[in-house]
Amino acid sequence: MKRQELANWLCRYRLSKYHEDIEPFQGREDEFHQLFKPYEVIEGEGNCLLNTGIDEMWDLVTGEVSGADHILDNTHAQIGVGDSDTAADATQTDLLGTNKTYKGMETSYPTSTSQKATFKSSFGNDDANYAWEEWVVKQSTSAKCLNRKVENLGTKTSGTWTLEVSITLS
Repeated sequence: MKRQELANWLCRYRLSKYHEDIEPFQGREDEFHQLFKPYEVIEGEGNCLLNTGIDEMWDLVTGEVSGADHILDNTHAQIGVGDSDTAADATQTDLLGTNKTYKGMETSYPTSTSQKATFKSSFGNDDANYAWEEWVVKQSTSAKCLNRKVENLGTKTSGTWTLEVSITLS
């Protein structure tokens, strides 16, 4: 009997939409989330792991690369959103839209627990006011994207939209 080993990559995301602007709460985002409740929450699963992201992960694991130019920590991880509805493909390297916005992590993100990494960015009143059709998790210095998801999440015109992405390996 042939034995087969399987690995699972599970990506879940939650988009919370608020009427209020998070900008006055920079560094105190948890206070914003306690004070205000979203008017809409969209949750989903799935994404496309990008070849550049796979290569970067293996380079980090093997020590081929190291340091701030490659790790996805609070200072160097971003979530980007864009307006392209082109289907995701592993050979892509970034957002494809005409409009693209990248935001750093909220305070205390990303987190890593129980085989899961969680990234969370908030786009304030003046950020990314266009149709949200795609998103990525990106390392800001190397500009390498881990993954890409294409889905119509709505059109932002004001307020704050917070995107939380959790990736589990098992």
